[in-house]
Amino acid sequence: MSLSLTIGRLAQKSGVNIETVRYYQRLGIIEEPIKPVHGYRIYPPDTVDRILFIRRAKELGFSLGEISDLLDLGEGHCEDVRHRAEEKRSYIDQQINDLQNLRATLDQLIKTCQAGSDEAHCPIVETLAGVNSPKELHSTVS
Repeated sequence: MSLSLTIGRLAQKSGVNIETVRYYQRLGIIEEPIKPVHGYRIYPPDTVDRILFIRRAKELGFSLGEISDLLDLGEGHCEDVRHRAEEKRSYIDQQINDLQNLRATLDQLIKTCQAGSDEAHCPIVETLAGVNSPKELHSTVS
């Protein structure tokens, strides 16, 4: 019985905490075993693999909802899974583009601030307050 996967052992072997296991159960992405009249719930060994799958998918940027969909698809649906991975990659590419644009705007604000000698007006504060729009700043600094 010492090798039985109670929730504590499951969490330990999966590298998550017990509350994470319970959360995944509430979401329905792992099953909660029936509680015996006496004793603890015992999880099947493949639950460890399922939690590890969830952890790796989260590291790749998939949400828990998307992970649930991937788990529902299961094996034998490689084309569907690939399509979802391509969608995720496109979304990440867009996020990277948005972050690069944000960085360029911040770089321009910093340059404007460094070049300015007017201590009464801070271009960064004025932009954040809505006095200057970042697009206006882009065209005047470039």
